[in-house]
Amino acid sequence: MEAYDLSHLNVLVAEDNLHMRFVIKTILKGMGIRALREAADGSDALKVLQTFPADVMISDWLMEPLDGLELTRMIRTASDSRNPYLPVILLTGYTEIARVKEARDAGITEFLAKPMSAQNIYHRLVQIIERPRGFIKATRFVGPDRRRHAARFEGADRRANAA
Repeated sequence: MEAYDLSHLNVLVAEDNLHMRFVIKTILKGMGIRALREAADGSDALKVLQTFPADVMISDWLMEPLDGLELTRMIRTASDSRNPYLPVILLTGYTEIARVKEARDAGITEFLAKPMSAQNIYHRLVQIIERPRGFIKATRFVGPDRRRHAARFEGADRRANAA
């Protein structure tokens, strides 16, 4: 994995726990990131995003009154969203497969389980840099392409035949 100069990244941290916000910000500062903003919940994050040109947002899932998934959905679909393509790293202690799928389907970019480490955060930032995913806007989904790997397919390619 290549070492990156992350000093020019603008990062928003949306986390309702003050201690966890401090830990995340300290880790990011240790990576050289200086342009950091913080929000205590999803609604605060939306306000910050109106004036702060974030390159990445790291958000907790469970926050009141607006949680990380609803925040992500609003960033992706609101008509006044300044950057619907904003990469979102979702932090959570809930790692059941159904929860991971729910977060993916809400439009998050990367999923990060708590407790996290500096290495885990760096790895997710590198994934965003090195492996950006195409953005999908469909009737029932808006967000980065949910497929990480090209699926192996056997049989007739009906899409090619239809053309």
